[in-house]
Amino acid sequence: MAIVIVDDTILSREVIKAFLRTSGYLDVISVNSARELYRLVDGYSDLGIVEIDLILIEIIMQDIDGIETCSNVKMRESMVDIPIIMLTATTEKDSLQLAFSAGAMDFIKKPLDRVELLARVRSALRLKHETARRKARETELLEVTRQLQVANERLHSLSLLDGLTGIANRRNFDQELIQESRRAKRENTPFSLIMLDIDYFKAFNDTYGHLKGDECLKTVAYLLKKTLKRPSDFPARYGGEEFAVVLPNTDEVGAGIIAEELRDSIEKAGIAHGNSLCSDYLTVSLGVVTVFSEQARTPNELILAADKALYRSKNEGRNRLSVGRISRTS
Repeated sequence: MAIVIVDDTILSREVIKAFLRTSGYLDVISVNSARELYRLVDGYSDLGIVEIDLILIEIIMQDIDGIETCSNVKMRESMVDIPIIMLTATTEKDSLQLAFSAGAMDFIKKPLDRVELLARVRSALRLKHETARRKARETELLEVTRQLQVANERLHSLSLLDGLTGIANRRNFDQELIQESRRAKRENTPFSLIMLDIDYFKAFNDTYGHLKGDECLKTVAYLLKKTLKRPSDFPARYGGEEFAVVLPNTDEVGAGIIAEELRDSIEKAGIAHGNSLCSDYLTVSLGVVTVFSEQARTPNELILAADKALYRSKNEGRNRLSVGRISRTS
């Protein structure tokens, strides 16, 4: 980390360099013009990229004066936090005010006093290092905050997923149903709900064991996601062996077609179920209900209507779907 002296007078540069080096500041670079300083801070000098701790600039120089030099350096993003001390033989208030406005943090009067110079340098370097430490700490805190935010978002996401099947859980389903119910009323569109239940699932567990039962539930969830075509279609595990699908902007005909596709895909998966009373393979029973925008119905009423249709499917032999009805009168 270097201290840079900018002065077009050789004697002045050498005196300052001697003061600094005899006091332990060995990395001292001296340049004789603003343009040479620009090349240095931009990494174009023979020294390449230089880490600068402090710049001492003479105000009065023949080519580009110190005030303009200071202002131009401070325009560089990498130099915003680098302290600049102006060296001046003048005490004119206007010049000093211009120097501070240009970004200088301090000034030292010429002829230079060694003790004063070193005291001002030490103070500037302390301030620079403290600023760097504070910024590093702020960056670290921002990163920790970002990581916590990511972790919280991940936890929130996980809290909305069923731990076994990986699809939405009951809590997530309840939120989605409320949201889509409100959207349907607001946008004057129909939406549908499917409730489905694995047929004779207790017998499946008793026959093949609970591990196979868990695999069965995961397979059904996978088939639901695979069969549903639209990103807005929302499958969820409602509880136990029961699943639900929210179908935004879907009328009775569309919901019936989708329900039949779900039933068919699960039966055709060919999961053996030797103790099912309706098939040699795993099947599901489904209840479908559609609500229209003019129907002021609560989500619980939709679930109740779909459940009634589901139990009608069970009572009529299972492995089938039934359509529930909600009166169009509010």
